[in-house]
Amino acid sequence: MNKSKTFLCILLAIFCLLLLGPSSRILAQGTDHNRSGQVDQKITQIVLLGTGTPIANPFRSGPSTAIVVNGEPYIVDFGPGVVRRAAAAHWMGVKGLEVRNLRRAFVTHLHSDHTAGYPDLILTPWVMGRNQPLEVYGPEGIRDMTEHILTAYRQDIDMRLHGSEPANSEGYKVMAFEVKPGVVYRDSNVTVEAFAVNHGLWPQAFGYKFSTPEKTIVISGDTAPSENVVFHGSGCDVLIHEVYSQEGFERLTPAWQIYHSSYHTSSLELAEIASRARPGLLILYHQLFFGSTETELLREIQERYEGNVVSGKDLEVY
Repeated sequence: MNKSKTFLCILLAIFCLLLLGPSSRILAQGTDHNRSGQVDQKITQIVLLGTGTPIANPFRSGPSTAIVVNGEPYIVDFGPGVVRRAAAAHWMGVKGLEVRNLRRAFVTHLHSDHTAGYPDLILTPWVMGRNQPLEVYGPEGIRDMTEHILTAYRQDIDMRLHGSEPANSEGYKVMAFEVKPGVVYRDSNVTVEAFAVNHGLWPQAFGYKFSTPEKTIVISGDTAPSENVVFHGSGCDVLIHEVYSQEGFERLTPAWQIYHSSYHTSSLELAEIASRARPGLLILYHQLFFGSTETELLREIQERYEGNVVSGKDLEVY
């Protein structure tokens, strides 16, 4: 490659990093970078595809976490931006997150910030070459949601199947499974267990426990303090848990305080949960700051919890 082409490649790489934003670069914790800057492929990788909330923060996509085992991705929740974040992680070195490889997903509950990326997850990997149905596991209602999405995009699907665009006849299909607490999925890479959590008035909301050959990973989903999180997260390698700032919460109106205290977990409550469960690493996601800063939220937890805790950001790999 001549000098001018090398220079252009460097400029393109810098532009892509700036476009993604400072908070969306891969910052590895427990995952090594090699000298080329790419992420070394461990047996198990945790990729934070989206750490946001319903707030339209340009640096935090909607909630979504990828567990990648032996290069096979398993997606938990599909908030806005899920496919683009997977593509960014693949571009940055997580080989298993090539878009057409997105074939299995688990949803914690059906709030829009956790599911607005569902049509994208169904259709874009198919357009990019996925040639088998997407498998989705979740609470009651996921089948209806799936059927309505496929109906809404019927013209698009028909045009791709019967127009001049080359397309396979399987990759847009979805096998949606409505699950109950217990083991909901198992293959040679993972065993996935769903457990009930308390997300206010939602009749069903789940957390998930992933057991891989080298790690145990627990994802809370959206939840008020839950004994099931303590039980399933006890001694796990990584606990990924939602949280809101207690100091910020105290500035809310009484109506919003009633809502958030019934549906979500405060920093003080999470410090107690983590102290009892004692995970190897606590990762905060779906963080509600309410005017507080990331540093202040971390301080609220660290003053009461002595374990290893980090504030998760989009595209971090653990």
